[in-house]
Amino acid sequence: MKKIYEGKTKDVYSLENGNVMLKFKDDCTGKDGVFDPGENTVGLTIEGIGRANLETSIRYFELLKNAGIKTHYVSADLDNVTMEVLPATVFGHGLEVICRLVATGSFIRRYGEYIKDGTPLEGGYVECTFKNDEKGDPLVTGEGLAALNVMTPEMFASMKEQTLKITKIVADDLKEIGLDLWDIKFEFGYNNGEVILIDEIASGNMRVYKGDKIVEPVELTKLILNR
Repeated sequence: MKKIYEGKTKDVYSLENGNVMLKFKDDCTGKDGVFDPGENTVGLTIEGIGRANLETSIRYFELLKNAGIKTHYVSADLDNVTMEVLPATVFGHGLEVICRLVATGSFIRRYGEYIKDGTPLEGGYVECTFKNDEKGDPLVTGEGLAALNVMTPEMFASMKEQTLKITKIVADDLKEIGLDLWDIKFEFGYNNGEVILIDEIASGNMRVYKGDKIVEPVELTKLILNR
């Protein structure tokens, strides 16, 4: 295998069959040792979280498959903590898509003068940021993405529609075990011109509460998988 990208929480390799392999790591985004899916740097390492994230991703990719939503997922190897996926081209130099069901985190840091932390955002609020650590992952609108020739308006509409559907599937699954999804982060790419979900769906990319307390990644994964 040839390494083609080294990410914060996963490394990416090319396979001879034309597909791609993701190698999950035990690093999490955060700051000063505190987990925060909204941060753009690795803030802590949690032993075993890579395998746990892979298991969680498998669960949700299978749920999406059953719901008729196409993703890049092909198969996984838990022993080697790897996932085989379809090749996909990222938008621009990488785009993150956040669906917020509750106002918190960086949303409050930006707009706290207009809304209180913990306020529900009815129907879900979708926003996009470019993956650029030096610039703090700047926000970009659908119109901006079209103006920059990163994606067409039709692609953006498809991505937003999928984001809301996928978020609801994850939120409903968590609700079954008494948990509330506040926000979740996705990545999309395109394969043969079709916009599809890529990367992972794991505890490190979502903010989940039980009552008024946030559920940390390791505990969240245990609750998701050991039901």
